[in-house]
Amino acid sequence: MPHSYEVLASEELYSGRVISLRRDTVAMPGGGDSVREVVRHPGAVGVVALDDEDRVVLLRQYRHPVGQYLWELPAGLRDAAGEPPLETARRELAEEALLSAQRWSLLATPYSTPGFCDEKVLVYLAEGLTDAPRPDGFTVEHEELDMTLERVPLADAVQMVFSGEVRNALAVIGLLAAAQVRAGSPRLRPVEAE
Repeated sequence: MPHSYEVLASEELYSGRVISLRRDTVAMPGGGDSVREVVRHPGAVGVVALDDEDRVVLLRQYRHPVGQYLWELPAGLRDAAGEPPLETARRELAEEALLSAQRWSLLATPYSTPGFCDEKVLVYLAEGLTDAPRPDGFTVEHEELDMTLERVPLADAVQMVFSGEVRNALAVIGLLAAAQVRAGSPRLRPVEAE
């Protein structure tokens, strides 16, 4: 019978706009207990937007925690109450890349840093791209004012992963998964899966 890691005590240490932090005391399988700090996160979505020429939409955005610009996919927080993740992905693609897509597939659902954070990211493939307006009420601000957008051949974007130019984990996963979809026919889960 597997050990269940029972939470013996839990204390909220911080609650912010996006994340919260709690300290859990957890029973360990060999006996005793251990303290774990857990970052709670609402989750996120990412979009590998591929055009008809097999070019992927990449954004270059400044990320303060690492102090540098990163190549990323259109992405965003699942912070709109009750919004299904696919709708979040559609909204983010319009907000950040001014695009909509006719076809959507779910590529992957990784936990970004499960050693200390519960953030789950749903990574979608968007195809059949067309221009779209920004959603009503959306305002470009902060780092997004400085964000640039490029369409890069998928094979070149994959090489950017291996050359260290793409370091955002969501982008790495999405680009490699999209390349595998193009190279073969993996069985993808339904787009509504979580």
